[in-house]
Amino acid sequence: MKRTLAFGMLPVIVGGLLAGATPASAGVPAHYTDQKLAWHPCAEEELISLPPGTDIGGLDCATYRTPRDWDRPHERQELTIAVSRLKATGASTASLLTNPGGPGGAGRWQPTMFRGQEKLREHQDIIGIDVRGTGKSTNVTCRGAVDVIRQLDPRDRDPRNLDQILANAEYAAKSCRHAGGEFGPLITTYQTIRDFDLLRALLGREKINWVGYSGGTWLGAHYAQQFPQRTGRFVLDSSTEFTTDWQRTFDHQPVGFERRWRQDFLPWMARYDAKYHFGTSGEEVRRTYERVRYALSRDPMDGNGPMELDTAIIYLLYKKATFPALADLLVKVRNAMENPRAKAEAKAAVEAAGDFSDAQDATFWNTVCGEGKFTGTRASRIREAQRNLDRGLLLAGGGVLNASVCLFWDKEPRPLPKLDGKGVPPVLIVHSEHDPATTIEGARRAHAKFANSRMLTVTGEGDHGLYADGNPKVDEIVNAYLVDGVVPADQSVPGMPLPVP
Repeated sequence: MKRTLAFGMLPVIVGGLLAGATPASAGVPAHYTDQKLAWHPCAEEELISLPPGTDIGGLDCATYRTPRDWDRPHERQELTIAVSRLKATGASTASLLTNPGGPGGAGRWQPTMFRGQEKLREHQDIIGIDVRGTGKSTNVTCRGAVDVIRQLDPRDRDPRNLDQILANAEYAAKSCRHAGGEFGPLITTYQTIRDFDLLRALLGREKINWVGYSGGTWLGAHYAQQFPQRTGRFVLDSSTEFTTDWQRTFDHQPVGFERRWRQDFLPWMARYDAKYHFGTSGEEVRRTYERVRYALSRDPMDGNGPMELDTAIIYLLYKKATFPALADLLVKVRNAMENPRAKAEAKAAVEAAGDFSDAQDATFWNTVCGEGKFTGTRASRIREAQRNLDRGLLLAGGGVLNASVCLFWDKEPRPLPKLDGKGVPPVLIVHSEHDPATTIEGARRAHAKFANSRMLTVTGEGDHGLYADGNPKVDEIVNAYLVDGVVPADQSVPGMPLPVP
């Protein structure tokens, strides 16, 4: 997660939208349901967030039009959704929709992740989607305003600094709301899952299958609850606590990141002190980092200070495969603090690891702030950040203050539906014990509250995103579910070893 009811009364037409309809989607205007997906080979420039060196051969791209506001589908105000397809290797009998999370991550590239899943691909088309607001779909914008929340260090407890952090969050909120205009409030889970259901109809499927990671688990769970009759086999990988609100989901992150940092990464780096010369124990590595961080706060690298470094660290903790890159980054920053001639290389490494697009930022904040409640005051957020720091949650604990954007979102959020899983076919939650971004505790609570869900726990593991990522046992269980419909019992499997640098 980069960054996871009863509905109010809606117009009568919406009550029947897509729910219980044929693939023609009764109740939706024909100029949407009669569209044909004009597939063509994807060009590299059509794919946002494409990992370097990715093979895009065989990946097709298309777009379709969807109502800008699903509460008013007949108004002919519409937007464009960009999608992709990796065709089944045999006769296609199903479509698997995918989402990388965020919320706001562009996912049109994502089917390339599943190229090696031979059993899955035999009869399923893998579909990638840039959700509304981001990627090559119709974009929403904050015009870069969100960058200001990543600049000031919440560990500096000077009241003037804390006040300025909150002022920056307020500026980001008001700027995003203004820049988003009438479109911003329509970047919500409610709208997005209806875009998915129209896509289901255009694909000619009675049901869809789903693999969503991180924030994609939120979308998958909401779709399944709203459209259980359209829900096939749904995998929720690295799950948000989707049975609660966004605020509580993100409030658990400081614990997750600190655990991953102290229990997984720091001892790993210490094990290779002969290479990195950063410390021979996890605690010694941490103290070296703290000295480097302090030096960086006194002498930033062309505007890249401790917050930029912490942001880079956080995103390199998501996968153990990036542990060597994180260790190299820390060494580069240490060297830069000792030798000014090394600053350019260190600055480039920090910026590359913490890069964000404006559309992704805007989609994230419009979604998170635009749905569900957000509680608190300026004073309570300052106290919360202090409590986190006092508990030793140093890596991300103070950052809850910087992330107080929703506190200043001057619009009543759309209520979230109650997610209890009642009437929903079995869904499979996959989660690692030390996941930094979506904690195991939150995933377990969601599992307990979502009826008929199953949970596959990966022990001795902290990766965020597990299926199709190199663990044969995870892939075996998930593929048996997605392909053969074998619903597993709750169980645990071992994770994969940490890398050797």
